[in-house]
Amino acid sequence: MSESQLPIGVPASRRSAGELLRTLKRDRWALTSAIVIGALAVTGVAAPLIAGIEGQDPYTFHTELLTGPGSTGGGPLGGLDWDHWFGVEPLTGRDLFAIVVYGARTSFLIGLASTAVAMVLGVVLGASAGYLGGWWDRIVMRTIDVLLGFPSLIFMIAIGAVAPPSLPRPVLLIALIAVFNWPRTARVIRAQTLSLRKRDFVSAARVLGAGPWHVFRHELLPNLLAPAIVLTTISIPQLIGLEAALSFLGVGITAPTPSWGRTIGDAIGWVQTQPTYLLFPGLALFAATLAFNVLGDALRDTLDPRFGVRG
Repeated sequence: MSESQLPIGVPASRRSAGELLRTLKRDRWALTSAIVIGALAVTGVAAPLIAGIEGQDPYTFHTELLTGPGSTGGGPLGGLDWDHWFGVEPLTGRDLFAIVVYGARTSFLIGLASTAVAMVLGVVLGASAGYLGGWWDRIVMRTIDVLLGFPSLIFMIAIGAVAPPSLPRPVLLIALIAVFNWPRTARVIRAQTLSLRKRDFVSAARVLGAGPWHVFRHELLPNLLAPAIVLTTISIPQLIGLEAALSFLGVGITAPTPSWGRTIGDAIGWVQTQPTYLLFPGLALFAATLAFNVLGDALRDTLDPRFGVRG
């Protein structure tokens, strides 16, 4: 989604949380997406319990099952049976259902954490630059221009390749992804802040004696909440996909920690002999990104009156 499509308008009257929920409940696609996101989030949090229902974990090798051609899982579907619901991983025999379940934890952790860091940086820096102006605004905008023009993916691949093994890989990925993804949010929030600071309610607060910090905290930030929420929801699937892409390229989460992206990358070489190895993690990643995108569109339409409310 391009930046021109992102919401920068503020509703004339703020909707209550109950009103927002009622509107989203009338949108069946948004409600379904929220249920899918909730189910995947619960899957990640309760991964040990869910994998335990099957009686497997993602770290135990089952080499006795590797009877197919090229050391794939035995049977026509890569070892899929009552003991291994999604089959097993080629070469190692690790349970694929457990890998997908635990992979939800990895993808959601990195996607949500990096989005949270990027949103905090983007909102604080963008709002402060738009409100204060002057030299601070010039510094923030020049930094944004540099980061947006920088080949971020190449840099992240390079850093991931040379980072010492002692550095926790999730922390490294969260930091790298956040650093290169806050500028877009900051640019949108700054533009909105420039518009808001000229509004009558801001001028009235100043006339009544409110200080700069009071105006910023009580008049500007609450009106930036709606676009920030929508930007957050739209950013999450992008950053989950970015983590998957880095793991797919071999510079993300390292083995044996389960990751959807790395599993998909490993599965490419086995797609002809064991298609289920690619199918299940691919479907999980597709469901997560699609659900977040649909929910983000619904929130945008609800919180920004220029787009209207979907029925």
